[in-house]
Amino acid sequence: MRINFKSLTTQVILGIFLGITIGFIFPEFGSQLKVIADIFIKLVKMVIAPIIFLTIVIGIAGMGDLKKVGKIGGKALIYFEVVSTIALTIGIIVANVIKPGKGIDAKAGEGDITQYTKAAEETSHGFMDFVMSIIPDSFIGAFTGGQLLPVLLLAILFGASLAHLGPKGEPLIALFEKIADVFFGIVNIIMKLSPYAAFGAMAYTIGEFGLESLFYLGKLMASVYTTMTIFIIFVLGGIAKFYGLNIFKFIKYIKEEIFLVIGTSSSEAALPGMMSKLEKFGCSKSVVGLVLPTGYSFNLDGTSIYLSMAALFIAQAYGVDLSIWHQITLLGVLMLTSKGAAGVTGSGFVTLAATLAVFPSIPVEGMALILGVDRFMSEARAITNLIGNGLATVIISKTENEFHPIQEVSLEEQSA
Repeated sequence: MRINFKSLTTQVILGIFLGITIGFIFPEFGSQLKVIADIFIKLVKMVIAPIIFLTIVIGIAGMGDLKKVGKIGGKALIYFEVVSTIALTIGIIVANVIKPGKGIDAKAGEGDITQYTKAAEETSHGFMDFVMSIIPDSFIGAFTGGQLLPVLLLAILFGASLAHLGPKGEPLIALFEKIADVFFGIVNIIMKLSPYAAFGAMAYTIGEFGLESLFYLGKLMASVYTTMTIFIIFVLGGIAKFYGLNIFKFIKYIKEEIFLVIGTSSSEAALPGMMSKLEKFGCSKSVVGLVLPTGYSFNLDGTSIYLSMAALFIAQAYGVDLSIWHQITLLGVLMLTSKGAAGVTGSGFVTLAATLAVFPSIPVEGMALILGVDRFMSEARAITNLIGNGLATVIISKTENEFHPIQEVSLEEQSA
């Protein structure tokens, strides 16, 4: 079987393995290559806000029916809450069964976690704080704040207003469509750098923590990966089957985005590509633009599993016996704090710090235990987030009759 070296997927895979090799042989040099991945992620984040804004505005203005827009948004939020709660519950159940933290010497944890606890302290996680964070300070501020939800809110209001203009707004819609094409062209250029980003990220990981860190706290890592695999196959797979989809064929369809996430540990890096892929898959532009970005704040299934298992791991390592009511309370706290985690590297760790800060039964200093392997678990949660949000977009599209599988034949051929 010939390898297509021109394929972006092949190039990203090669970048990952080359990064591991360089990080292992030249660890000091490898640990300095993180800047390559950081540059790539910043380039992607640079175009995410305008792409989301333009896509949603075009979709809502083109749809015209504002009642349908509200129906889609409401249905998506209900779906997100149900599925992410299932993810949290599964994580707690598996952590109780396997007990990955039992027998760990809590005093053996090394690492400076002050940057994460400080970030958690600076982030407000109350309900009203969360609501207020959605509203930008200004029109421009929505694009410069680095958060998706303010952009989403502004785009919905702009699109609704544009829809009310009727024929008067059609020239502006046409202009936005052309501008959107320009931004997606920029994304195609940036994506050519993804193999280098994957190389730099993996070289840094292995160079900084060493190859042996792949086996450090292996029980926790194995538990997290196993739980997320079970969640993808049985929970997401079951949902997909109910709506006439095959989860494995869907995963194969988005394989390039998955490998990009593996290399960069950021599901946000794959957002522009996922939007394009889902539209080609058959989802309407308006549903993709509304549901997928919202899912990046409300439907982080992988992050939910990680947070619940990591919190119980630390509790077990410190011998903290949590009753069923304590764990139910923890579940409630996680249902709130998990909504504030973004799809970028390290955000899950910050959110964990925020969770433990409001749940004093579990010592926050225990985060030092998992600092060394958090980088390796971030790939698993980012991949799960990506698949979960992609599937959610397809499901909402199907339930709203906004799914037109124009590439169904090619997808079957790819999966044969």
